[in-house]
Amino acid sequence: MNTTEIFTSELPVGEKLSIKRTRFEPNEKSKNKTKRISIVSGIHGDELEGQLVIYLLAEWLNNNSDKLKGIVDIYPAVNSLGVDTITRGFPLYEVDLNRTFPGSPNEFLPGQVVFALANDVKGSDIAIDIHSSNIFLREIPQIRINKEFSKSTLPLAKELNCDFIWIHDAVTVLESTFSHTMNSMGTKTLVVEMGVGMRLTKAYGHQLLLGILNLMKKEGIIECKEDFITREAFNSEVGEVFYLNAPKSGLFVPALDHCAIIKKDEKIGDIVDPLTGIIHATLNAPNDGILFTLREYPVVYEGSLIARIFGVNNGKNWNSKNRIIK
Repeated sequence: MNTTEIFTSELPVGEKLSIKRTRFEPNEKSKNKTKRISIVSGIHGDELEGQLVIYLLAEWLNNNSDKLKGIVDIYPAVNSLGVDTITRGFPLYEVDLNRTFPGSPNEFLPGQVVFALANDVKGSDIAIDIHSSNIFLREIPQIRINKEFSKSTLPLAKELNCDFIWIHDAVTVLESTFSHTMNSMGTKTLVVEMGVGMRLTKAYGHQLLLGILNLMKKEGIIECKEDFITREAFNSEVGEVFYLNAPKSGLFVPALDHCAIIKKDEKIGDIVDPLTGIIHATLNAPNDGILFTLREYPVVYEGSLIARIFGVNNGKNWNSKNRIIK
């Protein structure tokens, strides 16, 4: 295990910005090409779920160093200033690092940071970029894939033990993200979204750890007798995403648990008025499916996102085993 600074910059009053990477390498070098996987977290400073996953992975690697056959690089806190100040963006510049790639060594400071990260990760066979939701929404563990790169990344995504794989069309903003940059460089890169901002969800952390170990075993990065039992994810290629927004302002009181399998017209929750004791609106599911996004922060305004549901809208029925029944 070796920890290295991948980027450093002097700050005012004698302080220093430092971004670090820890590398785990096999005890014995192989004569064959050694595969390399990079796990990245903290591009957004208020998203901490990935730091727990990286800790759990580092702990496993420390305890199982004899099983490591490839290289594992971990980057727990790319936006270290954002982590320190509990902010999503890069402090002082108010810039979203994940809208700044690929960057340049001659740009402003955020551009230099992302350039250093991309060049350090470059050459990895696989990269996983772990994100949380914001403080307003909770997400089940899911992988988001750009359709442009889905042919090479979808098989990897299916091994990661997530509940949902969301394949989306390319849009301009995605071209300035870490995942688009790395996929364009030839590193197969997956984006994981899970949990909620500024919080840790232990169950999700252990779930994703199991998926990463499963993927690493399938790719020959680790070699062990353990079988990592993983779940089969919902895949957006066989359905569509339905959005549910608040028709009124008020306090959202959910009626369902996150990740519930729901039926069309099933109650998702109420928007209530604490001042008068009345219900402003009752929200019902627009379709059968799985509730993969649910409002976490209860105060809502007209138009606020309440839920996202993945399902089908073609006359077929949805069952609880992730499949369509004809």
